[in-house]
Amino acid sequence: AGPLLPRGENCVDGRAVRVGTRRSQLARIQTDSVVMMLRELYPDLRFEIAVAMSTTGDKILDTALSKIGEKSLFTKELENALERNEVDLVVHSLKDLPTSLPPGFTIGAVCKRENPLDAVVFHPKNCGKTLSLLPEKSVIGTSSPRRAAQLKKKFPHLEFRDIRGNLNTRLKKLDEKEDFSAIVLAAAGLKRMGWENRIGQLLGPEDCLYAVGQGALAVEVRAKDQEILNMVSALHDADTVLCCIAERAFMKRLEGGCSVPVAVNTLLKDGQLYLTGAVYSLDGSDSLKETMQTSVTYPHQNEDGPNDDVQHVGITAKNVPGQAQEAAENLGVELASLLLSKGAQHILSVARQLNDAR
Repeated sequence: AGPLLPRGENCVDGRAVRVGTRRSQLARIQTDSVVMMLRELYPDLRFEIAVAMSTTGDKILDTALSKIGEKSLFTKELENALERNEVDLVVHSLKDLPTSLPPGFTIGAVCKRENPLDAVVFHPKNCGKTLSLLPEKSVIGTSSPRRAAQLKKKFPHLEFRDIRGNLNTRLKKLDEKEDFSAIVLAAAGLKRMGWENRIGQLLGPEDCLYAVGQGALAVEVRAKDQEILNMVSALHDADTVLCCIAERAFMKRLEGGCSVPVAVNTLLKDGQLYLTGAVYSLDGSDSLKETMQTSVTYPHQNEDGPNDDVQHVGITAKNVPGQAQEAAENLGVELASLLLSKGAQHILSVARQLNDAR
């Protein structure tokens, strides 16, 4: 995996390592947690956090995310700073990163995944309830077509409405107004913010499959910056890497984005990787769901040389066996192809058209 940074020197090439982040509180917490891990691994290096950036996704709060146009909403400004050499690495929620990164960038680390499930936060007056116990026509807030599609089907007595804004804003909207009986958020974000006590119900795979990459943090770097790439690769969690490669490959083959309901559930057990993937119509009435598995038990071969820069759906993981990564990617592609052969394309294009018309 190439030489790590020289010990005992204060910085890479005698300078600090600059880490870019968005302004939101959650983005800061996530970035701080990654920098903390890096400081532990490299006590001799200096890390500086550059808070650059309110991104397009942070600024446009009156429009559903799925209408503003795909995934790079929260990542574009940060990538520009990477490209201009203003920062050396950027921390994202992996689920915000598109399955094809712009040329010149790679995901140099995928950290150990936090709980990937979705969680329900209830209005204080519904404390102690679950979704099935809420009264008829209760309004649930979610800005995710994936969550809405699955939950509409599972809980037909509820109504679903868009809610935007960062976590703080959404919780405030829930608590201070009577508009929503509950909102659905990623458990990981709530946990990182220290709001775990607000989780009223965790939605298991039988209720709601999660988003591709949900719960995992990604460190994006310049693909040719070997020094930084080697440094951050120590943060890779092998199991998380394999699960997320399979999920991203599934999404990429389907050409899904945040505007269409594509959902997954992965499990890595005894060297077998199980991937469940599904696509839904916007109202959840039409869906396809399948599960496939593959073995990911491979020895780590020293793959120095030309293979150094092999990316699997945008991820460079030198310290995870290449054959295992390949198996994971193939699993995602095969599962998507199976759904496509059963008519997934139709479900997705109708969802996309309806969404564009909204």
